[in-house]
Amino acid sequence: MTSTFPSISISTERLVLRPLDEDDVPALAEMMNDEQVTAWTSVPQPFTARNARTWITQYAPAQRASGRGLDLAVTEFLTQRLVGVIQLGKTNWHVRSTELSYIIAPWARGEGYASEAALATAQWLFTDQKLERIELRTAADNTASQQVAQKIGCISEGVLRGACIARVRADDGTWSEARTDFIVWSLLPEDIEGAGEHLTESGGYPSYADWN
Repeated sequence: MTSTFPSISISTERLVLRPLDEDDVPALAEMMNDEQVTAWTSVPQPFTARNARTWITQYAPAQRASGRGLDLAVTEFLTQRLVGVIQLGKTNWHVRSTELSYIIAPWARGEGYASEAALATAQWLFTDQKLERIELRTAADNTASQQVAQKIGCISEGVLRGACIARVRADDGTWSEARTDFIVWSLLPEDIEGAGEHLTESGGYPSYADWN
């Protein structure tokens, strides 16, 4: 029998992580058309409202129902606006592992939301879901994403050479693909102990341009 993630809501000091819904379509489409999101993800461009609705109504429910993963909207507690997405994928319920990724909207960068959302998700996975391993993969030049991984306690395990396809924007505005490396990170239950306290002691959540 396939295990699945529950349909849940996770609250932090500043954020609420919840299932995506159709009211998120305009903001999700705008976020996914951002230049930096285009560079570091494989989402179709342009990313239309139809793409956003398909993600919300078909792709995300199918991922959860199959047991492969979970997609969560990252929203501000006070304003309820969409500020990002947390994705879990390639989940292996026998090994008790999953892969975590994050995207932060351009209008919410520099607030440390990626670290806050990723840490809360990891804590939930280890405590409520009894997972034993979380994996992250960051492109070799995506330093902001690497900083988020480090801040939540991830350990760098090595490099997958030539395993990532990034997109590069030319001076004329066109995009081309470029092969680069993936850095593989892991997070185990013992790695996360004290991560929240470390963020608090360092003066709050880090202000990176953390978006993916």
